[in-house]
Amino acid sequence: MNILVINSGSSSIKFQLIEMPSENVICKGIVEQIGAENARLSYKSAHSEVKKTDGFATHKEGLQSVVDVLLDREKGVIQQVSDIHIVGHRVVHGGNSFSSTTEINADVKAKIAQYASLAPLHNPHNLQGILLAEHLFPDATQVAVFDTAFHQTIPLVAQKYAIPNTLFSEHEIQVYGFHGTSHKYVSEKAMEYLHLDTSKIISIHLGNGCSMTAIVNGKSIDHSLGFTPSTGLIMGSRSGDIDHSIIFYMVNTLGYSLADVENLLNKESGMLGLTGFSDLRDIQAGVEKGNTDCILAMEMNAYRIKKYIGSYIAAMNGLDAIVFTAGIGENSSLLRKMVCTNLETFGIIIDPSKNVESSQELRAIHADASQVKILVIPTNEELEIAKQAYQLLQ
Repeated sequence: MNILVINSGSSSIKFQLIEMPSENVICKGIVEQIGAENARLSYKSAHSEVKKTDGFATHKEGLQSVVDVLLDREKGVIQQVSDIHIVGHRVVHGGNSFSSTTEINADVKAKIAQYASLAPLHNPHNLQGILLAEHLFPDATQVAVFDTAFHQTIPLVAQKYAIPNTLFSEHEIQVYGFHGTSHKYVSEKAMEYLHLDTSKIISIHLGNGCSMTAIVNGKSIDHSLGFTPSTGLIMGSRSGDIDHSIIFYMVNTLGYSLADVENLLNKESGMLGLTGFSDLRDIQAGVEKGNTDCILAMEMNAYRIKKYIGSYIAAMNGLDAIVFTAGIGENSSLLRKMVCTNLETFGIIIDPSKNVESSQELRAIHADASQVKILVIPTNEELEIAKQAYQLLQ
């Protein structure tokens, strides 16, 4: 069974074609910088590789380019669109409506649209990817895997905010949690690698969006993102935790509109607001050059992560392993070092030489004396989506 997995983001479309149940990746790629002049498609299969810079102006053009390369007579991997049996979609926000993987119908699409206001950088593009895939792959079953589903196990003590109960009961204002597909995948890999039947794990997903999850025996019990994917850690352009009174001050005293504040906190803050750069590679280059803004931003980033590590150790009453994952978590040895330094009191000791080793595989980077295991596990949300979609339709 061929499953095409589409992860449609705000300016990108990641995709993998996976044969199930063998989990064989037939091809994979990404359309990046959609809407920009340097928009490009990268595609790789066992026998070919394609790089195109066609300046894809819209997601529709980007997804059409994916279909074109899949069907290409020389470098493609399918003969016709009906060779795709299932299209699996990552959807960021499913609220309380979806606690598991779901076959997409009109009601599901309406719910995804309803939650768009809670994930404005994600759900609209997730929905657009679904609508385009329905048009381009009319014979395929469309399946949604929700980032929020993994966090449905968070208990009320961590799920509720200290606001009037009616806002929870009538309007579902609560902690939902995100990046659930990634946290589920890497935590299960960690348990398997460490041969743990019972476990206390902190999963740290660091990309343009960042989050941490406290996971006990494979179940999410607390998470750094909340009602929307904007709280918690310092992110690429999102502020993370902030005193909410700052919003009132900006509106009432500084004259900002609410729309301006929302845009500032989601698109102009975080590492971008602190340094002028949104790409961590540029920020780390700034650190090497002695840029004081970049140095302080990295220190703030690591400090925020450390605070969550301490709180999650307390919440779980212990810790077996820390997992770093996603683009920054997997590739930034500098940030991993900064996070794990001076945590010896918790039994967390990083091995400097193991930490700087370059690898795309699961690896341990803790010192021999470390009581807590420190792992770097490449996330594979696309494979996790394919597995869940396959299991749903069996």
